[in-house]
Amino acid sequence: MGRLPRPVLVTVLVAPVVAGAAALAAYTAPEEAAEPPPTPPLRTVREPRELTGTEKDTLHSAEQILLRDCMREKGFEYRPVPREPVPDAREFPYVIEDADWASRHGYGTDIERRMSEVRTNDPNQRYFRSLPADQRAKALAAANGTQPQGLTATGPDGVKLTRSPQGCRSEAERTLYRDLGAWFQARATRDALRPMRIREVTSDAEYAPATQAWARCMRQAGHDYADPAALRRSLPPPERPLPRTQEVALALAEANCAHTSGLAETAKRLDRKHDAQLRGRYASDVNTASRLQLEALPRAREIVRAG
Repeated sequence: MGRLPRPVLVTVLVAPVVAGAAALAAYTAPEEAAEPPPTPPLRTVREPRELTGTEKDTLHSAEQILLRDCMREKGFEYRPVPREPVPDAREFPYVIEDADWASRHGYGTDIERRMSEVRTNDPNQRYFRSLPADQRAKALAAANGTQPQGLTATGPDGVKLTRSPQGCRSEAERTLYRDLGAWFQARATRDALRPMRIREVTSDAEYAPATQAWARCMRQAGHDYADPAALRRSLPPPERPLPRTQEVALALAEANCAHTSGLAETAKRLDRKHDAQLRGRYASDVNTASRLQLEALPRAREIVRAG
């Protein structure tokens, strides 16, 4: 199999679903991308610390409680959902390097099935679908507001995002983060940095030789793939997965070769390098997002205790 012109993003799993949010609380609506803004100069700025997983759960739970209470006041139901409804769901943007995870989940088709069940059994979706058409429209307006372009943010890639400053979603975030406009812009920037970082890593001159070494290792193990992206594209759809033993064996081979070839270490090193560069380049928004989250934590803890 010939090598592709350039590495392609490799994702084993889709991002974990937040049940109910799609129907009742759409976050943003991207507009047509404008010309990307000029790249800010790289700066070295002391960042606020990163939140722990427990702290992120607290903020998420508080936001869900506020959303529930706001929707209730407007005459609708909403049930809070966990931040990670399928805890074992993981993304491997470059290559599977966790052999233990691969031995338990292969390429994650079992997790895909569980995520599909979460979506199917989501009580918020069932409730929304049960409403008459006119009530559905009112529920969407209650959650999302009626002024779709009141909030705007421009991502580092030039994509403009818009959302209403009204509605229960915005009310919940305003209660937590106070400055809704600053939070909306900071989050838009920070969320855009991950795909930007992955593109920069896979385009880095050091990345291609590491994937070539990985491909040689895989051929020696009896699997002929140019790179992890090619392997991923060869997999059947989740509804018709490989036999379990075959899926696990292939994923384990990928993980083992990721380490013996050096691809895992190269990807991690390049990921750290480009992450630091992007965070420095967009330090203002990155720091604002972390600062607003840290300042919101005491409020979130009180909401969770009361809720």
